[in-house]
Amino acid sequence: MTDKPDRDQGEEIAARIRDAAASGQALYIQAGGSKRALLGRECLAPVLDVSGHSGIIDYQPSELVLTARAGTPLATLQAVLSERGQELPFDPPLFAGRATLGGTLACNLSGPARPWRGSVRDLVLGVQLINGSGEMLRFGGRVMKNVAGYDVSRLQAGALGTLGVLSEISLKVLPRAEHTITLAYDMPAAQALTAMNQRAASAAPLSGACWLDGKLYLRLAGEPGAVTHTARNWGGEAVAEGDEFWRDLRDLRLPFFAGDAPLWRLSVKPTATLASPPQPVLLDWCGAQRWLRGEFRLEALQQQAAIAGGNATLVRGGDRTAEVQPPPDPVSRRLQQRLKHSFDPHGIFNPGRLYGWL
Repeated sequence: MTDKPDRDQGEEIAARIRDAAASGQALYIQAGGSKRALLGRECLAPVLDVSGHSGIIDYQPSELVLTARAGTPLATLQAVLSERGQELPFDPPLFAGRATLGGTLACNLSGPARPWRGSVRDLVLGVQLINGSGEMLRFGGRVMKNVAGYDVSRLQAGALGTLGVLSEISLKVLPRAEHTITLAYDMPAAQALTAMNQRAASAAPLSGACWLDGKLYLRLAGEPGAVTHTARNWGGEAVAEGDEFWRDLRDLRLPFFAGDAPLWRLSVKPTATLASPPQPVLLDWCGAQRWLRGEFRLEALQQQAAIAGGNATLVRGGDRTAEVQPPPDPVSRRLQQRLKHSFDPHGIFNPGRLYGWL
């Protein structure tokens, strides 16, 4: 977590961008630095440090809306929201307090609760963005009914900073669950996949479903009576340190994620059949997110993921000078190039981070 005081550094950042554009100097946008080695390709451009551009600008608990500068640590936001019994519903990884709001949106990262409470992309209401000419642009609003430019705000989710520097972000927050229980069951992966999807289809306060090392884990969260009643009906073994398990899963701290072996993510249909998956494997999001460890070829995993209705991405480790996610179709590629030129005409932001050709 940054120890810099909260302040508006928007104009300073914009001036640095204008200087870089004039000289043709590429920039790598960074705040907490927690995701430098995650998701995207290697980018060796000089760092544009935006960590000092932090602080909550507006928070309306009764309206369930919060606006903060992009360099604000998520841990800071969570602490403030917790005082009012609220939370960031997409359950984002905090990465030892270094994760920031801007980086989380740029990487489109959400945690185990994502299938039930939405992704950061679903909950963003508006953004202020500094483009590649150093201009401040505002899209969307601070309330859900103001949808002007809303799609442009959502474009930032997963763009990995290639379209501009996020300055301010407004997003929806939700009440925190009053009570949680984690249940565990011994069962093989294929059986767990069926069980997860059956449970998810029921009217129950489910907020997490994961399988690892022969165990299915289900998290119930909500009103105490409903949680207790469901847990009694579903059986299973209550996990004493359940909250810690989900935090470790969220922050990629479980033993499964340790070590240097490349980490891959398959985003697929939750009901897709397990076709002799490579080992080791972790199933999350009721099977819609499948983590693999080991040396694989992106093309081979992409073929497997495509059969299951999704795609594959190299998240960490491996060769990050090559492409780490499947290529878009020709039409999408042209659209992405046009968007890049529109927002970043000089091509200075995170060059090659998303794709080698962008």
